[in-house]
Amino acid sequence: MPVIVIANPKGGVGKTTLATNVAGYFAAQGHAVMLGDADRQQSSRLWLGLRPAAARPIATWDVSADLIVKPPKGTTHVVLDTPGGLHGWRFNDVIKLANKIIVPLQPSVFDIFATRAFLDQLAEHRHAGKVQVGIVGMRVDSRTIAADKLRGFVDSLNLPVLGMVRDTQNYIHLAARGLTLFDVAPGRVEKDLEQWKPICEWLNK
Repeated sequence: MPVIVIANPKGGVGKTTLATNVAGYFAAQGHAVMLGDADRQQSSRLWLGLRPAAARPIATWDVSADLIVKPPKGTTHVVLDTPGGLHGWRFNDVIKLANKIIVPLQPSVFDIFATRAFLDQLAEHRHAGKVQVGIVGMRVDSRTIAADKLRGFVDSLNLPVLGMVRDTQNYIHLAARGLTLFDVAPGRVEKDLEQWKPICEWLNK
């Protein structure tokens, strides 16, 4: 059972947006998905409460900020939204649990430096073969100098950039209804689904 963890010790980088859409992608593929929320703000849990009954089901995985446990049986895919400030024993629990970790990262010098030590830790675990790690650039135009600097920084850590997610109101409007890109007609979110293709390919490996 794949366990996908969305993690970055810095707050406000788009972890919940990424976590809900990863869960939505798996649900769209017909998998039995659980979405856990270890953040005290419980944004992912709030989003699940907004999800309409007609949408593909995504179950709640009851976890807390102080206890990250193994997901219950009967699930094929798990996504975990983690809190800011992830370090110490919580970080070690996540590493033990995760098959893959996605780090959302915004292309600002402040976000990059705030995340540097965390990415160094992940790179060590990746080299040891314990977990697969990928970076997703959030709220970024892939054609900009900022995107190039982000790629250069991540390349120096020998971590893959899975994709760049643009800054668009689509995510905000869909989240307000408990939906993801994968719950609506593809023509409405065509540009965004195109950006998600390499991310989805990595998730399926």
